[in-house]
Amino acid sequence: MAGAPQKPLARADYMVACICPMGVELAPVEGMLDEIHDPLPTGCDRNAYTLGKIGGHNVVVAVLPEIGNCAAAKVATQLLNDFPSIRFGLLVGIGGGVPGDDGEDDIRLGDVVVSQPTATFGGVVQYDLGKRLVDGSFERTGQLNKPPSVLSANVQKLQAQHSRVGSQISVYLSAMIQRYPRMQSQYSLPATEPDQLFLASYTYQPGVTCDGCDQQRTKSRPTRLDNEPRIHYGTIGSANLVVKDPVVRNELRRDMKILCVEMEAAGLMNNFPCLVIRGICDYADSHKNKRWQPYAAAAASAYMKELLMVIPAPQVAQTRNAVENTTSREYSSPNVGYGDCK
Repeated sequence: MAGAPQKPLARADYMVACICPMGVELAPVEGMLDEIHDPLPTGCDRNAYTLGKIGGHNVVVAVLPEIGNCAAAKVATQLLNDFPSIRFGLLVGIGGGVPGDDGEDDIRLGDVVVSQPTATFGGVVQYDLGKRLVDGSFERTGQLNKPPSVLSANVQKLQAQHSRVGSQISVYLSAMIQRYPRMQSQYSLPATEPDQLFLASYTYQPGVTCDGCDQQRTKSRPTRLDNEPRIHYGTIGSANLVVKDPVVRNELRRDMKILCVEMEAAGLMNNFPCLVIRGICDYADSHKNKRWQPYAAAAASAYMKELLMVIPAPQVAQTRNAVENTTSREYSSPNVGYGDCK
């Protein structure tokens, strides 16, 4: 294969894993690989893998058979059985943006949200896990683990680098398109799809495309001077449901400071030490559509590559493997994302 390694590799040589929920997210992750390796036999055929290299890291890429927390948990468990040297994972894909008010966390389509621990949560919160009380209120329970130290420290390093010289997301996107020209039409910045955040009170009318929505019912936001995706760090909300209601979205923002919603991270955090990287493809409202999904997935993939490029390979090799990490003190909280999966 093009860019093949100099010597045959074994499963034990792969220390970084990337999980993608859907094919639209898998393609740009594969597009970011510096090398694509020949497949290796595994003891089980449950997962579909792509093997390759980014920088100094041999990477296993897996795609889910279906979306959802349970599917993510099952794939991660099998991945760790097939590749026992994995140190950590990266969950890379798309998500619904939860922008703030008055310019706070000005999240837009094509931006990237990265899970980062706060004083309240470890970077991801499973907001649908809890119990319904007699008064009808919902009490959220459980706590998800934070990313491993090797990832958290290098995210800080990358943030500092961005403060000095800016992000390289656009550079990596351009390199991917140059290497794979067929991806240009689907994975480039949508030239004809406006980024519109409609007011929460304005509901999409079924049977009508958003091209016919009332443009006067959009939220006014400052014009950005360039097309470079912005990167936001904070809490990502995960659940086994799709949010298409701006009222619910805004409640999640108000109650838990959530920046993005998705459907897989809660199935991983307590069993698979990882970081969550999501490109914003919609605003989790009734106006959501798939037009921004490819570009958002590509932006998240570019951030993934940029992060891996700043992590020294020897540092990864010296990190405990993922199975050991999940049984350590750092990863000792209850398993709240996987217990209902069969």
